[in-house]
Amino acid sequence: MTSLPLGEILVGDAADMLKQLPARSIDCVVTSPPYYMLRDYGVKNQVGLEPHVELWVDELRLVCHGLARVLKPSGSLWLNLGDSFSRHPKYGAPAKGLLAAPERLLLALMADGWICRGKVIWSKPNPMPSSVTDRLNMTYEVVYHLVRSPRYHFNLDAIREPHRSRGNRTGREPIGRAPAWAGPLAGSQDGLRRARPDGVPGHALGKNPGDVWNIATRGFRGAHFATFPEALVVRPLLATCPPEGVVLDPFFGSGTVGVVAEKYERDWIGIELNSDYAELAMSRIEATRSTEGVITNNYERRVA
Repeated sequence: MTSLPLGEILVGDAADMLKQLPARSIDCVVTSPPYYMLRDYGVKNQVGLEPHVELWVDELRLVCHGLARVLKPSGSLWLNLGDSFSRHPKYGAPAKGLLAAPERLLLALMADGWICRGKVIWSKPNPMPSSVTDRLNMTYEVVYHLVRSPRYHFNLDAIREPHRSRGNRTGREPIGRAPAWAGPLAGSQDGLRRARPDGVPGHALGKNPGDVWNIATRGFRGAHFATFPEALVVRPLLATCPPEGVVLDPFFGSGTVGVVAEKYERDWIGIELNSDYAELAMSRIEATRSTEGVITNNYERRVA
């Protein structure tokens, strides 16, 4: 395949389908692969039902190897992952023990040359209820931001948020001066000194949204019951997929990445193992085209 199948869903195994895409052709990847041992999608060779959590890691590591080939050097991978608890040591942890599946995968990807630029906490104000009485309910998932090069496309201005505090001309500590206790890896605030004039609480275009995102889960009327919310895709897309860029989701599911990409005028490509889900996703995207117009500029409108 010499050209990109823009706006199409490739049906098949993600690792195999990635081989059909040209090298260095994708601007960013936003995806949520099947979590370990939590769902059965009713198709052979699916990821997520491996007999041991490390085999799940190996499968996703193989997919990410293909993603490294098709990503541009300036590209990013956003990987949404959830965790699960073991019911027997054979799965990779003692019974009732947290498997730490996302952390296992992250460490493996770092060993493969991926650079982790951040870990987003997706905090859910409406988490799945649980009857468990001997541990805390799980109310968040993680989204890892991974790159292949220290220099990559990242448009922070596209996702800045309004400041909540007012500027103060008096009684403000100087910004950028390193405290005496600062260690060799302590962050610098020199950029804030340059970006904010007197009386302004921060950058003139707004604040950095940070790495804790409070986003409610969303249901979807269809056969695919693991839909992640559109709001979880918006920031990664706007920050790391430039205008006229291409976003890829190798675990396309119900097509949320395609829906969001079309709203913000980005091209997309999907890969989905289950042909029924692929058909469902395309129907959803086509229905969205007929009911929603393209959203441009104004980040507040984008996430409303």
